[in-house]
Amino acid sequence: MTHRAVGKLQALVRIPTVSDRDPELVDAAAFDELLAELALQFPLLHARLAPTRVDSHGLLFHWTGRSAERPVVLMAHLDVVPVDEAAPWQHPPFGAEIHDGAVWGRGTLDDKGAVVGICEAVETLLERDFVPGQDVWISFGCNEEVSGTAARLAVAELQTRGVRPWFVLDEGGAIASEAFPGVGAPIGVVGVTEKGVTSVELRVEGRGGHASTPGRMGPTARLARAITRLDRSPMPASIPAPTVELLRRMAPHASLALRPLLANAARLRPVLTRALVAAGPESAAMTRTTFAVTTLSGSPALNVIASTAKAGVNIRIMVGDTVAGVLEHVRRTIDDDQVQVEVVERNEPSPVSPVDDEAFGLLESTIAEVFPDAVAAPYVMMAATDSRFFTTICARVYRFAPFRMTKAQRESIHSYDEHLGVDALVDGVRWYQRLIERIPG
Repeated sequence: MTHRAVGKLQALVRIPTVSDRDPELVDAAAFDELLAELALQFPLLHARLAPTRVDSHGLLFHWTGRSAERPVVLMAHLDVVPVDEAAPWQHPPFGAEIHDGAVWGRGTLDDKGAVVGICEAVETLLERDFVPGQDVWISFGCNEEVSGTAARLAVAELQTRGVRPWFVLDEGGAIASEAFPGVGAPIGVVGVTEKGVTSVELRVEGRGGHASTPGRMGPTARLARAITRLDRSPMPASIPAPTVELLRRMAPHASLALRPLLANAARLRPVLTRALVAAGPESAAMTRTTFAVTTLSGSPALNVIASTAKAGVNIRIMVGDTVAGVLEHVRRTIDDDQVQVEVVERNEPSPVSPVDDEAFGLLESTIAEVFPDAVAAPYVMMAATDSRFFTTICARVYRFAPFRMTKAQRESIHSYDEHLGVDALVDGVRWYQRLIERIPG
């Protein structure tokens, strides 16, 4: 018999709640439909935990527990990134079809699976008249994918109500298989910090003109040189403390050749840093601040020399680096006064949440209960989440989605063929339910 959560996820995925930095380009009707569908699918949640609207379509629920001394915040987001119509999706991205034991579609992993996981766990417990040990707050953002204001407004609302969370749990890590070469066990990675997201625009201006009479080092060529210089000059690599602990915890499950290296990660940081850099982009990103050129623009026509050439650079700042230091690196590396560097957004890396702590221990032991084959471990999250804004009111902010994910699934996030296994969804619901049940009073 199919778990009822599967149909609920399908219903949400079929609603294309795509966010955009320009509010005028957001389909508000889709978000209205999603909120109505949420209320239909989870009636007790809405009846007993009357939601507060935050921003345009964000929601904040309050579940009163036996104590309010150490409230817990569970988070997810309702919006998704756009679909590239040219990408080779095997199944319609908003069809939510079931194939090969999985629900396929945009948002299954990021992040409607977590929305359904949380809501279904709460709905089930409400059906049993369960009362959690502490107050539980549920925060669903509506513009996480564009670094919108919903999460910050949720934080402001909690501050107004005098809420200081014991811990916050958002999307982020997962039960990741094929996570590290030579390690066979799946790793239950829990983000204890996340890189800072900073974006800059490189701009070069010139006279432009007819393409039949090009001069040397025009705007596009000068911009290309700047990009190439930046690409060839990465920031220094190192392994921060959470990654050392991640490697140490993986050691008993690694191959015999790797085991002593990982077990002694603290002493062998230089060797392991070089190994991670060489192992590929996913592991290399664990060691340093990264730069990705994501947007380019130049001339509007093939026979016109650009008068302005622009490139957008998305920077993920590693724990230990700073926005100021990274911008200095960018300007020094480009070494060209004619290339303007404009900061579009800036965010420092998040503070590191404790691992040797009761809150992390609760997450760890719940992972062990529901996923006994997995190794729970902290890590530095590469992407950004809404939870980074909650660090102003909470010292324990963790990032973990309780779903089994293969490497191919992780690569599908923000790409094509995103899908979540039916069994993985059911396990995720069970994990959220056990977490809530195990919150101490």
